[in-house]
Amino acid sequence: MRAESEALTANLTPEDQSIQSMPDVSPTKWHLAHTTWFFETFILTRFEPGYRVFDPAFAYLFNSYYEAAGPRHPRPERGLLSRPAIDVVGAYRDHVSAAMTRFVEEAPVETWREAASLVELGLHHEQQHQELILMDIKHVFSVNPLFPAYQAPRPQARGPAAPSAWAEFPGGLVEIGHHGEAFAFDNETPRHKVWLEPFRLAARPVSCAEYLGFIEAGGYKRPEFWLSDGWTTVCQQGWEAPLYWCCDSGEWTIFTLSGRGRLNPIEPVCHISFFEADAFAKWAGKRLPSEAEWEIAAVGLPVAGNFADTRQLHPRADPMPASPVDKSALRQMFGDVWEWTASPYIPYPRFRAAPGAVGEYNGKFMCNQMVLRGGAAVTSAGHVRPTYRNFFPPSARWAFAGLRLAEDLE
Repeated sequence: MRAESEALTANLTPEDQSIQSMPDVSPTKWHLAHTTWFFETFILTRFEPGYRVFDPAFAYLFNSYYEAAGPRHPRPERGLLSRPAIDVVGAYRDHVSAAMTRFVEEAPVETWREAASLVELGLHHEQQHQELILMDIKHVFSVNPLFPAYQAPRPQARGPAAPSAWAEFPGGLVEIGHHGEAFAFDNETPRHKVWLEPFRLAARPVSCAEYLGFIEAGGYKRPEFWLSDGWTTVCQQGWEAPLYWCCDSGEWTIFTLSGRGRLNPIEPVCHISFFEADAFAKWAGKRLPSEAEWEIAAVGLPVAGNFADTRQLHPRADPMPASPVDKSALRQMFGDVWEWTASPYIPYPRFRAAPGAVGEYNGKFMCNQMVLRGGAAVTSAGHVRPTYRNFFPPSARWAFAGLRLAEDLE
């Protein structure tokens, strides 16, 4: 699984991997080093007697936000790190991977019992950064006037959109949150009861054509659809369309991981903020689902869809249209685009962060962020569950995020 991170960089030059195009983006080589730092810091230096740290300076350079692990290099300045070079980062990964292999094979049973959950967390942590590698390099390439492509162009399905439809749910007292022995992040627990009123959920995510209707209706110029902070952001940042959209001589184009091309009206709209998702829903006379509504609708569905497949590197790391012949009640619940919900990212009842530095993994961010569900075209296959809670600030747009509408049943 660790090799998939390197596979994602196969088409990138060392120069590509060193750029930070905005404070929220990290250079590719930083992602490769940080995920390695995680295993070295939380497992090898703790459980492996005699482990030799690759470079003591890396503890400062590649700590992301773990206060308990010590000081760290400022996040907005990661793009200033011309050194270590990418070949040194590769040697670092090889050093730690070899040590981890020995540890897994040779650790005493009692040591392994204590370390196993951290190893599993580290692997899922790396999958999260594999998604970030794709998110971030897309932004890096988008600000380059040459508009370089990360991957070869992919065939685009064009034609009739999947029909609009709704799935109804009775509501009532339900349980949400992870249960069972399989892996889950701490923010997916504890399982707890939630009361839901009857509701409908749209059968598919909102399409680019539908979102274009919002734009053409003056959606970005009408404050009545926007939350106060959202309208302030629109005015301050000059938003007129989703990130990566451009209208030139009346034709809309979009920047993708395959470069810039014509907007495909039947694909799910992507790279919108929570503010934009909420404004569209108001314009459409609907609303965003709560995360509990989304989860109850998703439970029992197969966790399958358009996810990243880094083993084959097939050119699908962008959203795909819903199939017009798919008659499922709910389509594209998993993959393609993360879906904004109306729920703030807060702890579940009785949540307690783990002690020590790993307790900072999720709990410290439970403020001023909104929950997204379902995974995206850049999410690792097998990484998503119905209970998985992604989260971003409401103004974030570089994530592969779209929306699905909901409404109350009368």
